[in-house]
Amino acid sequence: MTSAFAVAETDPVKFWTLLCITALTALAFLVLFSASQKNLHKFVTEMESQLNITERDSLYKFPAPAVIVDGDGVIVWYNIAFSEQVCGSDAFGVHINKIIDIDLEKAMNNKNTTVDYQSSHFRISAVTTEKKDMESRLISNLTLLYFEDISDYINLETEMNNLRPSIMLISIDNYEELLSDEKESEKSHILIQIEKLLETYLDEHRGIMRKLAADKFFAVVEDRNINSMIADKFKIINEVRNIPVSGKTPVTLSIGVGMGSVDLAESEQFARQALEMAQGRGGDQVAVKRDEGYEFFGGVSKGIEKHTKVKTRMVAAALTDLISSCSSVLIMGHRNGDMDSVGSGAGLCGAIRLLFPDMYVKMVVDPVRNLAQPLIDRLNENLSGEEPVFIAPAEALERIDDGTLLIVVDTNNKDILDSPEVYNAAKQVVVIDHHRQVVNYIDNAVIFHHEPYASSASEMAAELIQYFPGADKLQSYFADVMLAGIMLDTKDFVMRTGVRTFEAAAFLRKLGADMVAVKGLFANSMACIQKRSQLIASAEIYKRCAIALDDSADECIRVASAQAADQMLGIVDVDASFVIFRTPQGINISARSMGAMNVQIIMEKLGGGGHQTMAAAQFADITVFEAKAKLVSAIDEHIANIS
Repeated sequence: MTSAFAVAETDPVKFWTLLCITALTALAFLVLFSASQKNLHKFVTEMESQLNITERDSLYKFPAPAVIVDGDGVIVWYNIAFSEQVCGSDAFGVHINKIIDIDLEKAMNNKNTTVDYQSSHFRISAVTTEKKDMESRLISNLTLLYFEDISDYINLETEMNNLRPSIMLISIDNYEELLSDEKESEKSHILIQIEKLLETYLDEHRGIMRKLAADKFFAVVEDRNINSMIADKFKIINEVRNIPVSGKTPVTLSIGVGMGSVDLAESEQFARQALEMAQGRGGDQVAVKRDEGYEFFGGVSKGIEKHTKVKTRMVAAALTDLISSCSSVLIMGHRNGDMDSVGSGAGLCGAIRLLFPDMYVKMVVDPVRNLAQPLIDRLNENLSGEEPVFIAPAEALERIDDGTLLIVVDTNNKDILDSPEVYNAAKQVVVIDHHRQVVNYIDNAVIFHHEPYASSASEMAAELIQYFPGADKLQSYFADVMLAGIMLDTKDFVMRTGVRTFEAAAFLRKLGADMVAVKGLFANSMACIQKRSQLIASAEIYKRCAIALDDSADECIRVASAQAADQMLGIVDVDASFVIFRTPQGINISARSMGAMNVQIIMEKLGGGGHQTMAAAQFADITVFEAKAKLVSAIDEHIANIS
């Protein structure tokens, strides 16, 4: 007869399975006739007496850890290896999870269950036996767990992953604008400083770098060293800003990193996508892309305004060509549309109608969920007797066909569109937006006109319209609504206002925009003013952040909260303001800053987004106090990351 150890050497899995079944059968048999299991040592002794010497020695001295538990997970037997490698003490009668964390149900149904114990890694196999009496009542349920030490394989896999090379793509933000006024000798000096800084940083992390163009670099770094860069939050982003450029906006970099890919080709693709994401979010940051998503670092500087309008002219020409090939045009903004969203869309609607008088052109706006009702009413009054501009989402769905073009304004986020159904039904999409690019951005756009440095979508719309043929004939009331959008997002030309913002406003003024009439669109009811005052009075200061709460769900709370957040920025020693309020849809947060604190990053931690100085987030099924706790945690994390 072949010995048990001989079988173990030739086919250990077969040997162990047979041995487990034999042992469990003997155990189950004994349980049927045991009056009590209080004395577990006696119980195990009786079990061992049912096995022959070879089986008992093989089971007890088997080199891999093994343990038998009852139906409740309590240990009734274990071998020497389990005692030496896992428990280290008497474990009889102890629940298995008090020694090592095991999901027993998963282990019984999955042969590849793994657990970590101290510095070791085990793969667990389970064999279960059940015995029933004459009436089919369950009497015993015993499971033998076999621990296979796979630490060497796990350590080898970890080491291979650490040594895996990944691609980094590095770009100097707005290179031409940054150095446009510099002397040639100064340009060379600045570039040499940038290259030297990059080379030093990559040498520290054992990477190699090659220059692709004057403002673009390609690097290969092992994952373990990229993890070191992540640990120091890519300090190169902060160091490069110290390079002087004649008192102008400092040098900033956009970096895309591709990690966790199956090969270098996929890593390079990930890096390109990450670089586009970093630039789309305003630059001056690192985006790391893995299969599971993006991770961002930096992003504390404002976008650098581009003085050239070549791209705008090219987009305007491409847009007019695209419209000419369509049967109809629908324009849509974000959910709870404000004056910038509705104003930019309405302005484009008027300009396209002027260019194509016979085309069906409408703006899709939810008639109930919007914050621009004064603007809508004013435009409808001016259009009295003419074709209305605005259309409800339900009616828009009925008009969409294969020849319809959808223009999305003031957002690039699929999740906050005024009507996702209209977006999904459209075959062709154009995006015009100034917000920093989000992860779930509209990725099927024919034209993606995205300028995160712009003050507003209305500014971008006004610039495009300038290049439409006959733009100087646009009616003044369309200029009014676009100017209202610019004034809203710039806080009356204070925030994020550049040279091109004033140029766009001058163009609208030339068309006949009435500043007094536009200012009248921002008038509020007495109830709204009172609510705004209550919010400001209730604010608390936390780490240079003003935080106000309201749980009333008043009708005017959206407008009041936004205005309160704006006004709280005037409080001394306040860098950012947050108003948490309730609506019928859930809990909302309006966030504002003067630029010293990036509220977009804070809101992204809470599932929201927006711009560096204006952002928001929404929650469902929580209270305003729970939302405040989440906000405080996000503020703490953000401050810790930038310190």
